[in-house]
Amino acid sequence: MSDETNSPGTSGEYGVTGRREPVRRPALLVLLAVIMGAEALVMIGVVVWLLLELLTTRPTSYVTALAILVLAAVAALFLSFVAIHTLRARPWTRAATLTWQLLQVVIAIGCFQGLVATPTIGWYLLVPAVLAMLLLFTPSVVAATRRE
Repeated sequence: MSDETNSPGTSGEYGVTGRREPVRRPALLVLLAVIMGAEALVMIGVVVWLLLELLTTRPTSYVTALAILVLAAVAALFLSFVAIHTLRARPWTRAATLTWQLLQVVIAIGCFQGLVATPTIGWYLLVPAVLAMLLLFTPSVVAATRRE
C-alpha cells in the first residue's frame, strides 16, 4: 500500500493491519460539513422552486429565467461537492467554502437594505456564513485539512 492511503485525512483509510479503520474527524469539521450540506439542500430547494416557477408562470424572459435556473443548479452541485469533500477533509475545500461564504455575506448585506429589504432572509444567510467562516479558521479544522 502506498503512503497516500495510510495518511491521515483520506477517506477509506487502512491501518497497518490492512483492515479498514474508521476515520477520526474533528467535531468542528463535521459541523462545517453539515453547514455546507444544509446550504446545498437549500440551494437544491431553490432550484426546484425556480423550475416549478418556470413551468407554471410565464416569465418576462425565458432566456433569463433559464439562465438563472442553470446558475442555481450549478451552485447546488458545487455546494454538494464541497460538503462531501469537506467531510473527507480535502484541503481545497477551505478556499471553496470561504469563497461561497463571502458571496453569501454580500447577498445577506443586500437583503438588509434597499426598497425591497428582507432582513429575515438576510439573517438566514448571514448567520451560517459567519459560523462557517469561523469554523474554517479553527485550529482543528485547519489541521484536519492541511496538506501533508
